[in-house]
Amino acid sequence: MADATDLSQLPGGPTIKGKLSRDDIMMRGGMLVIALYLVITLAFPLYAMLSKSFSTYRFELSQYEFQVSDEDGVFDGTVLNGAELNAQTGAIDEFDLSAGSDGRIGVTGFFPDFSFRSPVMYQIRNTSQAGRFLVGSTLQDGTDWVTLDSNTFRRVQLRPVKATGFDNFINYFSTPALFNSIKNSLWIAVVSTIVTVMLAFWFAYALNRSCMRYKGVFRLIAMAPILVPSLLPGIALVYLFGNQGMMKELLFGASIYGPIGIVIGSIFFTFPHAFMIISTALAISDARLYEAAASLRATRWRTFWTVTIPGARYGLISAAFVVFNLVITDFGLPKVIGGQFNVLAVDIYKQVIGQQNFEMGAVVSVVLVIPAIFAFAIDRLVQSKQVALLSARSVPYQPQPDKRTDTISFIYCAIVGLFIIGILAVCQFAALIKFWPYDLSLSLNNYQFDRMDGGGWGSYYNSIKLGLLTAVFGTAIVFFGAYLVEKTNGFRTGRALFQMFAMLPMAIPGMVLGLAYIFFFNNPSNPLNAIYGTMAILVICSVTHFYTVSHLTAVTALKQMDREFESVSASLKQPTMKLFSRVTVPVCLPSILDISIYLFVNAMTTVSAVVFLYSPKTSLASIAVLNMDDAGDIAPAAAMGMMIFYTNALARIIHLIVSKGVLTRTQAWRTR
Repeated sequence: MADATDLSQLPGGPTIKGKLSRDDIMMRGGMLVIALYLVITLAFPLYAMLSKSFSTYRFELSQYEFQVSDEDGVFDGTVLNGAELNAQTGAIDEFDLSAGSDGRIGVTGFFPDFSFRSPVMYQIRNTSQAGRFLVGSTLQDGTDWVTLDSNTFRRVQLRPVKATGFDNFINYFSTPALFNSIKNSLWIAVVSTIVTVMLAFWFAYALNRSCMRYKGVFRLIAMAPILVPSLLPGIALVYLFGNQGMMKELLFGASIYGPIGIVIGSIFFTFPHAFMIISTALAISDARLYEAAASLRATRWRTFWTVTIPGARYGLISAAFVVFNLVITDFGLPKVIGGQFNVLAVDIYKQVIGQQNFEMGAVVSVVLVIPAIFAFAIDRLVQSKQVALLSARSVPYQPQPDKRTDTISFIYCAIVGLFIIGILAVCQFAALIKFWPYDLSLSLNNYQFDRMDGGGWGSYYNSIKLGLLTAVFGTAIVFFGAYLVEKTNGFRTGRALFQMFAMLPMAIPGMVLGLAYIFFFNNPSNPLNAIYGTMAILVICSVTHFYTVSHLTAVTALKQMDREFESVSASLKQPTMKLFSRVTVPVCLPSILDISIYLFVNAMTTVSAVVFLYSPKTSLASIAVLNMDDAGDIAPAAAMGMMIFYTNALARIIHLIVSKGVLTRTQAWRTR
């Protein structure tokens, strides 16, 4: 008689599911915990923001009635409706009828002859229980007449009525100044993407396809912009081409405040991102293709278009979408140098901070998310179609010395490197002079941050604290989550959902995430409200915002480990956590260190993700740069920006030293 195992193998036989082991239960439970973290820190806040964008507040003037007495205080019984009064006086136009949840409107505008010293008496009432108005700070929600003298009547304010609908979106798209921001943002993003990708491609091509000297130096220079907040190139451009700039004549009368400044600054801070992607694509080339082209007597130009470009096309497309996403979602640079040229990210800041109109800020955030998600989705689709460019028989491409090519490559890289170093040098120069352009003597006065608006040296130390906490907790959460999703047996649906949540943060702009945190965590009914305004919410926001790249790095490292490690561990009856701590972590230590430095640097430089969330006690260095620039302290802002740069540069050096020492001990097996 066949046993159960044999029957399960027969067609139509019963399906027997293996019993979950203790390790399987622990791993699935751990994955659910981290997935819950992503739901709470990402999905719930985004839902709260989306709900806010559909929350409309309108003054229903028809539900208020008024009576006005004569000078003797006698009412003749004439009832005046609020909507009719507004139609007669034109005190409020149709667009002004929309307001935020904290909006108020005074009633005296309906009475052109109103005087608070008049002996005339006024009566006001709600026509329904839905009506609300304030007399000073006292809320009146009844339908009885309230009698007031003129002096008190001027303190009467009507409250808006909440509803749900598309009114906010209709108002947004019907307002030319706001709607124009969409066109401006797309135009800036497209132009910056085209220029940046072209510059980065030829820079990467020079380093990978020539035998020029000092390649290592140029690679370091190309990565320098990653170490500074995006506001810093804006400050440098002000000193170079502003109204009192060193080289303002080079613009031939054009203004740096606007699209020109935003594009130049965007090229600076997005260049290293494009360079890394394109350089990786160019580094993977099969020399046999070039040998075949040479044997067919193809010209260098034809070989370039038929071999080089097709081989690097996925890298070029990916770089283009990454740059597009970075530019269209950036807040710091257009805030510093944008002038009157409105873009979506700055509009969110103006609506929330300037006008306290959180609903309209949510609307702009939803509009900003659409192109960001669209670009991200196309990038994912393109990458999914990518095929391997190297096979086991491939021959790595080695450039051959060519004096003309090497010289041109060196000159080009030197020009690009001079641009990058020049921006940083101008900022450092501005930080050391007393008063530009009148007193150019050197001084350290600009580093006296405690005398400036922005948070002082405390903001700098807070940024270091934020960077360290983000690096420690973020690396632990990200790597453990990647390990669980990669090494858990079965549970395909759960792993797929986890991957979806892990990829989502890359498509969400920092300002959108920060605003969503206001709506979710600042809600008094939320049990997590206690962390609002603390360092904890800044750490959580930073980890969540930069989760995707870290997760992909960890998954890539874990995929290099064969699943036989788990099989051997199970056969030896060793706990999964013991395998994780003694084998997985040491093997993947290079990637773990890379994740930690990535999180630290980005936490130090981010502006958009935390601009809505900091408090006086948790002000950060990047926010201090913004606040000092707003206050007109541009030189101290440059000084603080350079402090961020030097701190990140030092962190990179420490990372390299520690990595070299630790990896020598833990990665010795790789050389056997």
